[in-house]
Amino acid sequence: MPVAQLDPATLRNLVGEFVTREWSELGDGGSTLEEKVAQVLRQLQEGTVLLVFDLKSETCNLVPQESLPQELKGQGDV
Repeated sequence: MPVAQLDPATLRNLVGEFVTREWSELGDGGSTLEEKVAQVLRQLQEGTVLLVFDLKSETCNLVPQESLPQELKGQGDV
């Protein structure tokens, strides 16, 4: 899903929800929520993390580009 097509507030809310849900896996206990959100937003801009929409569950998630199946790599936003 191209993040440029999302309203900035919507994107920020999606990233905020992801960060709070995945906080323990993201590890860095010394960072604030805003720092983690900014980090993920930077990763989205760099293309190292992508926003992926799952048609079956009708949910979106943020995934590292390297974890995508080979057939989806290089397609930009999914």
